[in-house]
Amino acid sequence: MLEIPESATMAEQLTRHVGGGRIARVIAGLSPHGFAFYFGDPQAYDTALTGRRIDQARAIGGQVELMIDDMRLVFSDGVNIRATRQGRLSDGHPLPKKHQLRLECEDGRGIVCTVQMYGCLAAFPDGMNDNPYYLVATNARSPLSDSFDRGHFDALVAQAKPTLSVKGLLATEQRIPGLGNGCLQDIAFNARVNPLAKLHDLTSDDLDRLFASVKTTLAAMTAAGGRDTEKDLYGAPGGYATQLSAKTVGRGCPICGGSITRKAYLGGNVYFCETCQPR
Repeated sequence: MLEIPESATMAEQLTRHVGGGRIARVIAGLSPHGFAFYFGDPQAYDTALTGRRIDQARAIGGQVELMIDDMRLVFSDGVNIRATRQGRLSDGHPLPKKHQLRLECEDGRGIVCTVQMYGCLAAFPDGMNDNPYYLVATNARSPLSDSFDRGHFDALVAQAKPTLSVKGLLATEQRIPGLGNGCLQDIAFNARVNPLAKLHDLTSDDLDRLFASVKTTLAAMTAAGGRDTEKDLYGAPGGYATQLSAKTVGRGCPICGGSITRKAYLGGNVYFCETCQPR
């Protein structure tokens, strides 16, 4: 799933791959999918976008937005985006038989998008998208920016219930759009804070380390082109080696070598070391 590091990487790659291209055709909704959501009628996307020029892409939390003249095309965190050239994937393999959106430029560059669990593919005139997740992400401060400072972080903590957990603070209710359950694991681990810990149990030192880890961990993940649990525009895994994730279960704690606990919590698994991240 796209989170902040992957959306930032994907936006840069999309700008390089299709930026400046003029759209030749768009096929949306070819393969019906009960959890693929569109803005309006997907059959109208071809008429709305064909002939327009792609300016660039930008990351909005865990979403990616293509700026296409006065139109916008936004992909949510559940959409897999892959680069294409001359009607094939960029690595030469054939396109997936089932896809939810395909865009081709006049020079043969393009993208193909598939949805596995759920995802939104929204084409709309600039300023016309009233989706609350899009609006919140557009207006939120990114942890990758200087505007996400300690004052902003402290305000998020102050506005939350003291009984809220660390995971609840960082990865729910769109407090930090694009920071989800995946990135949370290493952020909490690097801060030596347990994701199950309640805010009222955190010391000032805990909060110092947690804020610093949000900034430095997400920056490191982004600089490496995303996490190794996710794939980029060309189908390659990110270069950031996750410390705690489904890929590392059974390897032991990277610090003390002890066992890692996996626990289902708030709609997903959390991973932590009881020794290095005591509750």
